[in-house]
Amino acid sequence: MLRLIARSERWPLSRPFRIARGVKTAADVVVVEARDGERVGYGESVPYARYGENVESVLAEIAAVAERGVAREELQRVLRPGAARNAIDCALWDLEAQQVRRSVAELAGLSEPDEIVTAVTISIDAPERMAEAAAAVAAAPLIKVKVDAAAPLDAVRAVRTAAPAARLIVDPNESWSVEQLCGLSPALAALKVDLIEQPVAADLDAALETVRLTVPLCADESAHTSADLERVARRYQAVNVKLDKAGGLTEALKMRAQVRAMGLTLMVGCMVSTSLGVAPALLLAADARFVDLDGPWWLAQDRENGMIFDNGRMRAPRGGWGCVRA
Repeated sequence: MLRLIARSERWPLSRPFRIARGVKTAADVVVVEARDGERVGYGESVPYARYGENVESVLAEIAAVAERGVAREELQRVLRPGAARNAIDCALWDLEAQQVRRSVAELAGLSEPDEIVTAVTISIDAPERMAEAAAAVAAAPLIKVKVDAAAPLDAVRAVRTAAPAARLIVDPNESWSVEQLCGLSPALAALKVDLIEQPVAADLDAALETVRLTVPLCADESAHTSADLERVARRYQAVNVKLDKAGGLTEALKMRAQVRAMGLTLMVGCMVSTSLGVAPALLLAADARFVDLDGPWWLAQDRENGMIFDNGRMRAPRGGWGCVRA
């Protein structure tokens, strides 16, 4: 008989993580264990206040389903997309891998994850501090620069000067107006920015349908599930697929396929989490143009046998989530 057991955990960060809407000093995650006796599958999610979630609400959603148990296919119908469904969905994938003695990659028809390039995030700070942070990771091939509406060009210039060879993603986290975006775009193009991620608020982005910019735009808060993609394709050129938004690997796989079929650029992202939360997303990253899975890199201490990071490159340890374990 399937049993779902959920708990919350707090993982302190090694330094503050600042974005336009606030600062984080710890990763508050929810872990689900899916048990069928001796075998157990694990999943992790990050409740996100921006989407009306907190640890207590996510645990309550999981408890409502745990009382009767649910198959992965049914889960897509009975729980809304979000952190609760993500944790259960990923735990069920991991459990199935143990049951049939095949990896999740095999079950999903994907290649086993290899070393990939991930963005290394520079959080909001004074430009000189952001330059110092960028200099420390200047060898990384891809850097994400968090900014807000206050002097974003100063921040991007500081990072570009400190890391002249890196590809850059600029992420205002919905803090700009359309007018500010249009005004900044030429300078960002001159700074060789590859992508601008969710510059304006998701509920105000209809205006982007008539905007033509040199630097491509990526939907994050505007794109949760595959049902959003037809609308998103009129406003953005890329889509950031995150398990916590999609509600798990099952829907994220559907999104990945649809993004590719529509000719949009695929980005794979994450919340600030442990390696357990990032491991399922790594399966989506092989053919993504942009990968942003450095969440565990921000932790003071990750889980045992966590992701291995080296100058903006990452790989999974052997025998972790989604692998057949002894």
